[in-house]
Amino acid sequence: MKVLKGQDILALGFMTFALFVGAGNIIFPPIVGLQSGPHVWMAALGFLITAVGLPVITVIALAKVGGGMDALSSPIGKVAGGLLAAVCYLSVGPLFATPRTATVSFEVGVAPLTGESPLALFIYSLVYFLVVLAVSMYPGKLLDTVGRFLAPLKIIALAALGIAAFMLPAGGIGEAQPAYVAAPFSQGFINGYLTMDTLGALVFGIVIVNAIRSRGVESPQLITRYAIIAGLIAGVGLALVYISLFRLGAGSHEIAAGASNGAAVLHAYVQHTFGSLGSGFLAVLIALACLVTAVGLTCACAEYFSQVLPLSYRTLVVILAAFSLLISNLGLTKLILFSIPVLTAIYPPCIVVVGLSFCKDLWNSQVRILAPVMLVSLLFGMIDAIKGTALASKLPDVLAHLPLSEQGLAWLVPSVVTLGVAVLCDRMLGKPREALA
Repeated sequence: MKVLKGQDILALGFMTFALFVGAGNIIFPPIVGLQSGPHVWMAALGFLITAVGLPVITVIALAKVGGGMDALSSPIGKVAGGLLAAVCYLSVGPLFATPRTATVSFEVGVAPLTGESPLALFIYSLVYFLVVLAVSMYPGKLLDTVGRFLAPLKIIALAALGIAAFMLPAGGIGEAQPAYVAAPFSQGFINGYLTMDTLGALVFGIVIVNAIRSRGVESPQLITRYAIIAGLIAGVGLALVYISLFRLGAGSHEIAAGASNGAAVLHAYVQHTFGSLGSGFLAVLIALACLVTAVGLTCACAEYFSQVLPLSYRTLVVILAAFSLLISNLGLTKLILFSIPVLTAIYPPCIVVVGLSFCKDLWNSQVRILAPVMLVSLLFGMIDAIKGTALASKLPDVLAHLPLSEQGLAWLVPSVVTLGVAVLCDRMLGKPREALA
């Protein structure tokens, strides 16, 4: 029976970590650290739950069912499950996350040298997505290209930045913004959504499993075990990166007051601490981090859509890279603005499908539990999403002031209540007839 060597398992863990650490992971913690002031560690706790805890749990859930999101969502039916999968893949793929990797690396590394010119962004994103295209054409070599080469470079660069954040703080901790004074944990929790790590985990599950299979491992038990180990290695790495970036942001009040996003905070810190040499280092770090994530997302999306569309994997890689190039030229601020409502709406059903996958043996029928709870979480997630748009004023008062609404968790109480009712109905109805036959 084929097994992985210790160095292969470590490379797999590094690859998983490298796939996760992209644009959002690097730009959101510094701005949370800056804006939360003295409440930074309470905000960090909320952030770590949605940006580390949920992704690791998701990798474990996917490993248990064989790596594919379709297997996880199968109880809600082929059409609904396929629709959820498609929305997740498109969100973390060509619509938001993949283009964002290019715009973040441009704004942090290139824009300070060239200015925010549309032509510079286009030339940079064109070269960037040509590299993504070249690497994504060979998904079987991901463990070698990413796990053994790009990931260690990325880890060394992030470790250098993390150590500097603690050893060379730019200044003292400033005042917190009103939102963080009122609810630091909840603000951190919601900002953890924006990293897209849980959606990324739903998508990367198949990439991780395929990387294990590319080494000749066929045993489902071994595939599950290796995927779980990889998820845990990635989780520890992510937590360390986030904690150091929170510290970096919290101590940057004097040099980055009024910064509108984490990219600006990072640039201000590196410029202050390391000078122009540091700016070059940061440009390389961000480009590496974003490039690896873009490759992973492109591979995963092409892998999934090649199974549901009459198009080959390589054709889809070209289409996805071209579309991501197009969207990336909208610019970072617009991308974040568009993505927040969509992510706020689709995260709750994704959290539900992952969380309930661990309890499937507790009830008679998964469909009876999963379908209603996911539907309710989606509906209330959409209400949360509307509150972050210009349509907020049109919402009835009763919907605008639901329990935990201020924290962006209006979906939680209705989902738990629906779960209770669904479990009760499941107990009353007993085993489905097909199962009794």
